[in-house]
Amino acid sequence: MTEMGAVPTHDEELPSEMAKVRETVLAAMEDFVPAGPPVSREEAKQFFLSSWTEAGRDLPPYYLVYFLLVDLLRFPHLGQWEKVAWAVPVRLRGKLYGIEHRKMGIGVFAPNPDPSATRSTKSSEEAEADAREIVRLLKRAVAAAEPYFEWRARTAAKGPNINVANRSAVLFERYQFFREQFEALGSEALRRRDEMTKPEEGLNNHKLRFSHIFPGLRLKDEAEWSAQAAIEAFFSWTEHVFIHLAILQGRVENGEEVAKLAEADWKTKFKAALDIDEPTMKTHYDNLLALRTQIRNFMAHGAFGKRGEAFNFHSGAGAVPVLLTRNPKHRYSLTGGPEFDERSALREIELFITHLWSGTREPARECLESELPTVLKYATDGTYAKAMRSIGSMKKFMEDYAVRQERAANMDW
Repeated sequence: MTEMGAVPTHDEELPSEMAKVRETVLAAMEDFVPAGPPVSREEAKQFFLSSWTEAGRDLPPYYLVYFLLVDLLRFPHLGQWEKVAWAVPVRLRGKLYGIEHRKMGIGVFAPNPDPSATRSTKSSEEAEADAREIVRLLKRAVAAAEPYFEWRARTAAKGPNINVANRSAVLFERYQFFREQFEALGSEALRRRDEMTKPEEGLNNHKLRFSHIFPGLRLKDEAEWSAQAAIEAFFSWTEHVFIHLAILQGRVENGEEVAKLAEADWKTKFKAALDIDEPTMKTHYDNLLALRTQIRNFMAHGAFGKRGEAFNFHSGAGAVPVLLTRNPKHRYSLTGGPEFDERSALREIELFITHLWSGTREPARECLESELPTVLKYATDGTYAKAMRSIGSMKKFMEDYAVRQERAANMDW
């Protein structure tokens, strides 16, 4: 619609198989078509005084509608303006409507037919009926366009125009929560170590444990469980933060590399983000790898002892623990690595975290504690390289980035 400042879509050729999808989708749209230029100045005015339709609030997600109409079908759209990300003028059986993504969401908007109007009003029953039909057609078209969306996602993943969700802060808070629980429960267990209580009524003797009688033992168990949860939470945090560190250091540059790294094991993620040729880092790597093996074996394989003690056999020496190993050629053993100690494990974790946020990696902490996504384009165009030069540079970059993100969220164009 030229008087409204319509923006033509790109002319990039679609692959032949996607062109066929486009034909199928166009057929599904029936008499729902691009609006074309306004037929009069009054129609243009009516469009800009459009109002939400209730039926139009049931559209598919905004990005699917955008990729359907603008990317695949090449419907002309209007540029951004205050509180509007995009708007596509359309016609249903010749009547003008708008598909718009506003700050409050996506919807079908009905023009105000009153030539003397100066503001939008509630949509008519006729407009609501049309909006329901538009929603029906768009849902059908979105379903038919599924192969295109899959192709579009694959294509996008090969490039740098991707933001990677950053949940580092909340994952680290989870670790801190369980660690603090461990400390609090451990202190209370020590304080109540000599206390003795009567076990619950109806608890059979063969089900009684010392922890039912001595609260200090029960609290010690709970402290140990919290420590194990903290260790698990720590490794979950590292799996996430290592990917973002690799991005900030320019070691990962496109969506495919991010996806591949996300599916990789912990060792691969560690090496992608950190240099194990550095002696101190290598020591932390070895210690954490041993801890991870122990805690995962214990937690994920039935909790048969922290060294894999599955059962005992009887001998002249008494009951002897038999260890289950991870080696298929040597399944059983009487010897093994030392049992891990939760407090020592958490101490090693804290030492690693301190070392992680030191030296040239220290500026990355400013970024990863912000919850703002990392941007692959910034890894390829030198933006992150400049920001990583100092804490001050990263703070300045993050402040500017946060303002841009806030403006985008508020659609303050």
